[in-house]
Amino acid sequence: MSHQTSHATSGTTRRAVLTAGAGAVAAGAASTGQATAAVPGQGPGRGHGGRPATAQSPSRELRALLKEIDPGRIEATVRKLASFGTRHTLSVQDDPVRGIGAARDWIFAEMQKYAEASGGRMTVELQSYIQEPASRIPVATRITNVVATLRGSVTPERVYVVSGHYDSRVTDVMDATSDSPGADDDASGVAVSMELARVMATRRPAATIVFAAVAGEEQGLYGATHMAAQYKAAGTDVQGMFTDDIVGSPKADDGALDPYTIRLFAEGVPSSETPEQAATRRSVGGENDSPSRQLARFVRDTADNDATGMNVRVIYRRDRYLRGGDHIPFLERGYPAARFTEPAEDFAHQHQDVRVEDGKQFGDLPEFCDFDYIARVARVNGAALWTLAQAPGTPKNAKIVTSNLTNSTELVWDRGTEPYLAGYEVVWRETTVPEWTHVIEVGDVTRHEVDLSKDNVFFGVRAVSRNGAKSPVAFPVPQR
Repeated sequence: MSHQTSHATSGTTRRAVLTAGAGAVAAGAASTGQATAAVPGQGPGRGHGGRPATAQSPSRELRALLKEIDPGRIEATVRKLASFGTRHTLSVQDDPVRGIGAARDWIFAEMQKYAEASGGRMTVELQSYIQEPASRIPVATRITNVVATLRGSVTPERVYVVSGHYDSRVTDVMDATSDSPGADDDASGVAVSMELARVMATRRPAATIVFAAVAGEEQGLYGATHMAAQYKAAGTDVQGMFTDDIVGSPKADDGALDPYTIRLFAEGVPSSETPEQAATRRSVGGENDSPSRQLARFVRDTADNDATGMNVRVIYRRDRYLRGGDHIPFLERGYPAARFTEPAEDFAHQHQDVRVEDGKQFGDLPEFCDFDYIARVARVNGAALWTLAQAPGTPKNAKIVTSNLTNSTELVWDRGTEPYLAGYEVVWRETTVPEWTHVIEVGDVTRHEVDLSKDNVFFGVRAVSRNGAKSPVAFPVPQR
């Protein structure tokens, strides 16, 4: 491990940084040689239509992967899942054509087909447990997640998860028999997870990627809670989790279309925050710099571009009002996680009995999904996941040295173990700016000093691979 101290000599003096001013996205991009031209789907916080200083251009390998995502296959998956009548968690589990059991068995069989092309790198399991009577679970019920794991070829101990829930519901959350096609909520998210599993099965990510279809979401996040608990009990290093829930349509209830935007909900104050961590946050800030916010910024950096054709609209909250998703159990266990959801929901096609009322069709039917849109959402997920898996892991134990009063900033962190790790970058921004605006290369070191006061800006550290792929940013905490 290197313990040398490196000193920036160009573009990092206090005068140069302070005169740049808040929101200097373009200046930050220029300092790293990054292009600042506008990209498809510009979003808030971009800075005059430019890209963030931390943006990463898609590699040829990634572009080839994303081109394989097939809207036709996604449509077939959504329609097949809707064909099981109901996928309610409490529905029948031993009928071969109707109910959640039939859907489970079909998903499992499809995932196994994908795994056959992986050369043994992908394994598929039925992760089951018996849920005793609890909220919205009146009798003991078997809940089963279908989990396909593509083992990393270099650092398999580092894990990233993408998930959708395959259970469905109608108006009455306890109605387990009425038709509940659940096309948008959430066959669309399952289709994203399955299509990515199919496309990535033939490839060799450096880190492990998990593609899941979970049950029990509508009854209370039961399947995802079990999966997250299993990872936590095993000490699994889950460095990122995405749930795709209601990603099937860009059409709002008033007919307005936003076909090139996907929302990404990311919490600020961590759900798992301890009292000691809260005290530190209140003292030095960081409400907008949780691991999940850094994960969301990473998605913007890697998936908001011409390779996906999408704008990733990050929403600074854990989820929508009165709603929750399968990322929450991961957040509660300290894992970085976020939720993808379509830009404006049409509630006539969520959680509704299938019916026609005053000439209006209600119900979550496949006819209200846009399969080209779902494919673009899958490309956003794929761009983020593949880059996460190919880059080094997020730096661990990042700290700001605070043992002495000084107007410079000293950062320290642990060196990663990846054999393809090339070095690190230090990033910073004004405290009032949402995205990182300045980046400097600091080399293969574990300590760096910047001639800029830690009192005035936020700092971060990210790792860089030999091929240029970069990790999410680690936000440092005080080291006294």
